[in-house]
Amino acid sequence: MAFELPDLPYAHDALASKGMSAETLEFHHDKHHNAYVTNGNKAIEGTEWAGKSLEEIIKGTYDPSAVAQNGIFNNISQLWNHNQFWEMMGPGDNAMPSELEKAIVESFGSVDKMMSEFKAAGAGQFGSGWAWLVKDTDGGLKVTKTENGVNPVCFGQTALLGCDVWEHSYYIDFRNARPDYLSNFLDNLVNWENVASRL
Repeated sequence: MAFELPDLPYAHDALASKGMSAETLEFHHDKHHNAYVTNGNKAIEGTEWAGKSLEEIIKGTYDPSAVAQNGIFNNISQLWNHNQFWEMMGPGDNAMPSELEKAIVESFGSVDKMMSEFKAAGAGQFGSGWAWLVKDTDGGLKVTKTENGVNPVCFGQTALLGCDVWEHSYYIDFRNARPDYLSNFLDNLVNWENVASRL
């Protein structure tokens, strides 16, 4: 069964007052995300990966020895990444749930320290990629960054929060100011209830 583009969990203009415009969502969701769905379905058609879950395909096609990944991985991984990304944001004024705050403080010492590491990871990712807050295989939380479409599934980690630092995610609203985009993402866009639900 072919993968489908999920609807946004909010209207295209729902994040505009928080720094992510309707135009960004129209391009990012309706065009970029949709292209990963279309190209991913084409890439797996007639292969051993047809009928498998996104996670199975990501784990099975990721090559840790390669910088440039194959077309199946690139499209399916980016499809998965974006499915999570929209859910990790929201228009509400979500306070951080206490269980998430406690887990972050246990691993980082403070929420501010985690946010600082997250912004540094996203700003320091050369070229396209993602910044992540993950639950690692030992149960602790850590901040990571990945190139292109690589994600925590590749490493057996649980993605709690991810921020897309490909230019198409921020250029309309922030031009080349990726650090400002990252700060705005953490301060205004994150749905912390969703993040906590992934613990």
